[in-house]
Amino acid sequence: MESSSSTRRQATRQKLYEAAVTLIAEKGFSTTTVDEIAERAGVAKGTVYYNFKSKTELFEELLRHGVGLLTASLRSAAEETAARGGTRVDALDAMIRAGLTFIDRYPAFTQLYVAELWRTNRAWQATLLVVRQEAVAVVEDVLREGVANGELSQEIDIPLTAAALVGMVLVAALDWKAFQPERPMDDVHSALSLLLHGRVSGR
Repeated sequence: MESSSSTRRQATRQKLYEAAVTLIAEKGFSTTTVDEIAERAGVAKGTVYYNFKSKTELFEELLRHGVGLLTASLRSAAEETAARGGTRVDALDAMIRAGLTFIDRYPAFTQLYVAELWRTNRAWQATLLVVRQEAVAVVEDVLREGVANGELSQEIDIPLTAAALVGMVLVAALDWKAFQPERPMDDVHSALSLLLHGRVSGR
């Protein structure tokens, strides 16, 4: 059982993550101040420093937290599919949907995550690579099982295919959110599902 002070601390951190992610998505990391994060979260500036040593640490933990949520939702989509006897391709399909659901819920975080992936000189680059690998590893496991049981081709490059699937969902979902927000998620999922099933070619 968690103590009430630890539950309170988690709730405060959650508020700070939400404030930081929206501000950083709006203004960029360097121009966002700790004062602004505290104000947006409705807490005293000291509370930020009580929870995180610095703005950089807050951001690093935010990335870890956000990608952790994504990884957990991908894993549970795969486990639920397996529990009801679905194939590995069904599991990948369910993971695409879980990814879209996550991005629908946390668009600012996703935008930030994708932008940060390409910046190489950041203090949190190592953390970002570790958490990214955790998310991709969930997809790799399902691909590996699919290859082992003959459901998927022996020829697939597992790490690259897993990265491509995760990248496809991230970029397609950001495109959806930015340019076609009126489209229902089922629509977007169906389009990506066709790609997964290799049903794009007219032959």
